[in-house]
Amino acid sequence: MKITPEKVQELAHLARLEFEGEAAEQIRRDLENILEMCETLNNLDTEGIAPLIYMTDNVNVLREDLVQQDISHEEALRNAPAKDSDYFRVPKVIDQPR
Repeated sequence: MKITPEKVQELAHLARLEFEGEAAEQIRRDLENILEMCETLNNLDTEGIAPLIYMTDNVNVLREDLVQQDISHEEALRNAPAKDSDYFRVPKVIDQPR
């Protein structure tokens, strides 16, 4: 299918994009290439081939949820810029009413 510069401008308007000069020509060539690829796919014999729904046969491959202690309380506080016994100290972010 031949893509005209007018069709590129129409599609650009619908997509709220602007193409001028060489950019419009590049988009026109890209669209023609995409349509050629789709036409090639339409010509393939897919009789008897089930549609691909998922990319793999794996379903819900998740790791086991194990509770574990990765870092101790002391290790977490060791590199804190400011701490108060068991807690991180952070600057105030909310002003108190006067």
